[in-house]
Amino acid sequence: MIDDTAAIRVDFHTHSHFSDGVLSPTALVARAADRGVATLALTDHDTLAGLDEAAAACAAHGMQFLRGVEVSGSFRGQAIHIIGLGVAHDAPQLDEHIGAINCRRRERIGEIGERLEKRARLPGREIAARILAAQHAPTRLHIARELVSGGYADGIQHAFDRWLNRGKPGHVPIEWPGIDATLTALRSATPHVVLAHPHRYRLSAGGLRTLISNFVTAGGSGLEASLAGMSAVDADRIASLCRKFRLAASLGSDFHDPAVPWNPLGRWLKLPDGLEPITNRFERSHVGN
Repeated sequence: MIDDTAAIRVDFHTHSHFSDGVLSPTALVARAADRGVATLALTDHDTLAGLDEAAAACAAHGMQFLRGVEVSGSFRGQAIHIIGLGVAHDAPQLDEHIGAINCRRRERIGEIGERLEKRARLPGREIAARILAAQHAPTRLHIARELVSGGYADGIQHAFDRWLNRGKPGHVPIEWPGIDATLTALRSATPHVVLAHPHRYRLSAGGLRTLISNFVTAGGSGLEASLAGMSAVDADRIASLCRKFRLAASLGSDFHDPAVPWNPLGRWLKLPDGLEPITNRFERSHVGN
């Protein structure tokens, strides 16, 4: 098992420029090493493209590496994110699943570009074309960054609020695969499946319990119980759900951008007492370079 004590920094939720992060996997790993991270997972949205580069960089820095991915799913009409940790090198079913998701992503980016062009008279087609040419897993965050760099928004949140959110000119709704399909794809590649940032979903207390119950029934094994920016109230709430459903607890930064100060790589976040760290379920065969 991986040692997960207060003296060891781990980060099991990070993003590179292969999805919606801004750093290459090599640069991300170097930054994590500078911050004292001993074990790192790269969990890009719906792509495995950066894992080999990240693994090589971790080997160069003497760090342990977990092959990861964050897969888009849906529950009651809203997006949820589910992380696989220790993803196998040969994962054809998962590859096919996330390939289909990225076809949806690309269609959505094109449609957003069309709507921005027609409804807001912005250069939406040009923006979408640039993103589609450059990105493995294009997201609305890429659109938002382009809008900011083009002077059409004052910041990322302003770009969403003015152009991309529900009721705005560039809003394009989408529904990702459901929990059962998502867990089936992930479980084909790893036994370690974690519901990402459960405290962020817009669900009632009962709705969140139902989501987690469905997640467990489908084969889920853990919740993110310690995440950068999580309040003490939310941490207590998720810890209680870990205990109720006998789920392991994961932790990470959800790092995307070094310019964002509140979730630096490797920020130590202590798990609440009485929770089983997800690391207890890892065998050494799932960790490596």
